[in-house]
Amino acid sequence: MNLSHLLKARAEAGKPIRVGLIGAGKFGSMVLAQARKIEGYHIVAVADLDVGKVRTALKRTGWEAEEYAATSFGDAIDTGRTFITDDASALCAFDGIECIIEATGHPLAGTRHALMAIEGMKHIVMVNVEADVMCGPILGKMAREKGLVYSMAYGDQPAFCCELVDWVHASGFELISAGKGMNFQPEYRYSTPDTVWGYFGWSDEFVAKGDFNPKMYNSFTDGTKAAIEMAAVANGTGLDCPDDGLAFYPSGLQDLAQVFKPAQDGGRLPKAGLVDIAASQEPDGREVLNNIRYGMFVTFKAPDEYTRACFEQYGLLTDKSGWYGSMWRPFHLIGLETSVSVLSAVLRKEPTGTSREFRGDAVATAKSDLTAGSYLDGEGGYCAWAKAIPATRSTAIDALPMGLAHHVKLKNNIQKDQIIRMSDVDLTDDLDVVNLRREQVRTMGPNR
Repeated sequence: MNLSHLLKARAEAGKPIRVGLIGAGKFGSMVLAQARKIEGYHIVAVADLDVGKVRTALKRTGWEAEEYAATSFGDAIDTGRTFITDDASALCAFDGIECIIEATGHPLAGTRHALMAIEGMKHIVMVNVEADVMCGPILGKMAREKGLVYSMAYGDQPAFCCELVDWVHASGFELISAGKGMNFQPEYRYSTPDTVWGYFGWSDEFVAKGDFNPKMYNSFTDGTKAAIEMAAVANGTGLDCPDDGLAFYPSGLQDLAQVFKPAQDGGRLPKAGLVDIAASQEPDGREVLNNIRYGMFVTFKAPDEYTRACFEQYGLLTDKSGWYGSMWRPFHLIGLETSVSVLSAVLRKEPTGTSREFRGDAVATAKSDLTAGSYLDGEGGYCAWAKAIPATRSTAIDALPMGLAHHVKLKNNIQKDQIIRMSDVDLTDDLDVVNLRREQVRTMGPNR
């Protein structure tokens, strides 16, 4: 609880924390909104292929033009201003930066940026969960071998799940499950960019007035984002994904401990030690009472009768037996909180959650019958949704990770709800990332 004090000491010594940001979308904009308000925290440079987008983000978040008028990386260090560039490689290589925030959301680019950061001896805050769930375990291993921190982004749900899991272990309770809340109904699984706005209740006129990305919103709607995030949590906590994917059990705050415990004890989980989702809607669309749509949770078990009695005495929300309890965080503010990860990495050399094992995977699964010769269109598209399954299963069938399911040609016909395999697609491009993924499977996979 002393990050602000450590930062103050650095600032008073004239040694600000120097940060590079890659990606100026919504998450990056939220990072920028807070950065200029933190004394001793200097965004040296922002990289994006669209430098105009960077300027728009800076202006939108309250920056004065003079604050981002640096003419080079060196000038940014000398003046305390921020440099705008389209060259992420140069940003990662610049010696004056200590930590990189990767916020592009693009799995291939994010993987490459992480490799550049490791080569440049930079700590990495990996906002890009899409890249992390695909290659995070091996990227984290590579970073640690160089004495660097590879971290999930505080403010995003996977990092908070990891924090809650750490609290359970540090308190001496038995960990049962972890997950997050979200809006989901079974029919959402087959949503496309053409149908997604109907699930939000938004008219064409409303959408036309805003800057909305249908594939991004559809990734949340069809459950792909949930699979990606929960598989990442599995890799960071030692929990497992369910054998046949997330179940999305409807549950309100008062029912978490009752629902997310093993079925043999009256819950709904097949076994203890799983990640899953607390859906905020019943399958028929009714709103769940006290749902945690924006929150994260853990369930845990008292180790003995004395602790069980303490649960009751201190008002913990428990199941009917009193043995199982739950803890939650009701919200997450994504990029507004990500500075915590940067400060933890630089000042403590500690990640706020990190992929340590290859236990969970988010694999491409057909939304409809697909024909050989057609092309997959990635996360949130028309063709596939991501299913979170154990790495033991995904590696056994050589499943295609969702991060590699963009603009690849199918070699075989695929049936609706069938998991797509690496051998079902023609992988001719992006072989650097493909080979890194294969190296992760070979060296860190459960079947190695």
